[in-house]
Amino acid sequence: MSQIDYEAEYNNRARVPEHPAIFARWDKDAAAYREETSRAGRAELGLSYGPSERQFIDLFKPQDDGGPVALFIHGGYWRALHPRTHSHFARGLNAHGVTVGLAGYDLCPQVSVADIIGQIRAATLFMWRRFRRRIFVYGHSAGGHLAGSMLATDWSEFDPSAPADLVPAASSVSGVFDLTPLLQTSMNADLRLDESQARAVSPVSWPAPERRALDSLVGGTESGEFLRQAEAIVEAWKGKSQTRFEIIAGANHFTVLDPLGEPASAMTARTLELCRRT
Repeated sequence: MSQIDYEAEYNNRARVPEHPAIFARWDKDAAAYREETSRAGRAELGLSYGPSERQFIDLFKPQDDGGPVALFIHGGYWRALHPRTHSHFARGLNAHGVTVGLAGYDLCPQVSVADIIGQIRAATLFMWRRFRRRIFVYGHSAGGHLAGSMLATDWSEFDPSAPADLVPAASSVSGVFDLTPLLQTSMNADLRLDESQARAVSPVSWPAPERRALDSLVGGTESGEFLRQAEAIVEAWKGKSQTRFEIIAGANHFTVLDPLGEPASAMTARTLELCRRT
């Protein structure tokens, strides 16, 4: 059996050499959406949910408020990128009456992956206290991992006022749920995980969240490891959770996100369906 080259399998920027142009497009579209929604009085930017500069939420509201509430979490392997590169991905759900928060968080190596899970729990509770509604959580890559982590949280342990199923549904786009392969990559210099720590922050090893729903999506041109990761969480949690696995044909690790910014896309329609379970 040939040994897996984990460095190559998890190096998405090398696999998608055009990623600088994709990131530049995201920056442009995100800035335009912030301007559009701010001008319309539908944006609240920089809402602090924790003590550090990156612990903030940008809130994007629909034309008609009062519908479901969602929280989007950006990727970057827990050590890169910024929520304001992703503002425009709120457009899809906003167009259908969903209020969307985009959460920032501190990055490795300044904090640990476990710390980041804690910060996103704090961001989710911020949304609960603001809206007093259950929250749909979705995210990309590391953000997909964090979305799954929120789904599998018993919220009554963190805030007695919150329902235990505060996050009844989640969607992961190209998520990483088993962090043990990352021990064999150069990025672990920043993640600073050992075997025990990697398993502790891997939702694939956690008890399945009962009677909650998870969609796990992945781009059709992504690496074998990303395809495996996306399916592994579905297999690990099926039976107790309502799980669904989907490959987005022709999409790479970055373009797989594009349909979230399109109100009429199939991905937005499915995401809206999950939102309405809250």
